[in-house]
Amino acid sequence: MTDNSKDDFSESHPRQWVDRSSPAYTRNHATHESHPRQWVDRSSSAYTSNTRLASPIHSTYPPPMYLKPLANLNWAYQLHYYLCFRTHRRKKLFSLAERTDALSQELSEICERHGYHLLKAKNYPDHLRCLLSLRPSDSISKTLQTVKTNLSRELGAHFRLQAPMWADGFLARSVGRVRIDAVRNYLDSQSEHHGYAGRVLSPVFRFVAKNPAALTAAHSVFDLNHHIVLATQSRRGIFGSRVGSELVEYWQRVAAKKAFAIDRATVLPDHVHMLVRIVPKMSIENCVLALMNNAQHWFGRHYAELLVQGALTQLWQASAYAGTNGTVTTALVKSFLSRDV
Repeated sequence: MTDNSKDDFSESHPRQWVDRSSPAYTRNHATHESHPRQWVDRSSSAYTSNTRLASPIHSTYPPPMYLKPLANLNWAYQLHYYLCFRTHRRKKLFSLAERTDALSQELSEICERHGYHLLKAKNYPDHLRCLLSLRPSDSISKTLQTVKTNLSRELGAHFRLQAPMWADGFLARSVGRVRIDAVRNYLDSQSEHHGYAGRVLSPVFRFVAKNPAALTAAHSVFDLNHHIVLATQSRRGIFGSRVGSELVEYWQRVAAKKAFAIDRATVLPDHVHMLVRIVPKMSIENCVLALMNNAQHWFGRHYAELLVQGALTQLWQASAYAGTNGTVTTALVKSFLSRDV
């Protein structure tokens, strides 16, 4: 390469000083000034009600947070009910052995046809007592309506009995493997059972109704107690004693509106135990869904950040446990109905 090869490269333009205050510069290089900053009072009602800071990518957070309501649940359950209903005006329609046998056979067929598990039954001349195991979707009122209607139709046609055959009223009581006092003690001991009792600030909240709500229904005497267990999604520990207290207080308002009662509740970080009473027209499935879905709505509005921190898309697992209990056990009622009196 010769010495003249340096001339093959073009030289850069020499630097020049630019006077930016010159009108020629400002006319051709106009800059757009940003809007001046303004202080926003977030406590203002106009800000909180009409505006919400939101990014086009991320959803609005914190609350409210929408959680899809649960419609179906996977159940673990043991629901036993002692039921008694009498004939119209206490007529002794089943004094004869032929009618008694037909009543027993027809009752067994009706229960099998509708998915009721007949544990034990005993016929009397003017009334019928039975012990049934039902599903969470079955209500006592609907079950007895089905049984009475089918018995009236079949036996009335067979023996030419005048309608109505059965009286309007009934007795319904829940029974279970253990008495209700044992279940109450179990709920009260949850803090010790799960190792939270020794903590200075226990995350467990325990509720006991000082004045249990009175439930009534026309033409019926009933006492339907249920032990319910609900678990958070993936068993994440998101409840504390303060959140548990607020949740149970909200649940009490739901219960008053839906006509059931919460007698006891223990809220632990990842699950909840409750003792609830329901009316005959309500199934325990409807009661539990009301509790779970209302809790999700309330939690999404007030504590959405806890759901996000726990990476939860729902508050609850789509499952629940429900078990009946009462002043007597299932075994005792079966023994009573087996006696030849």
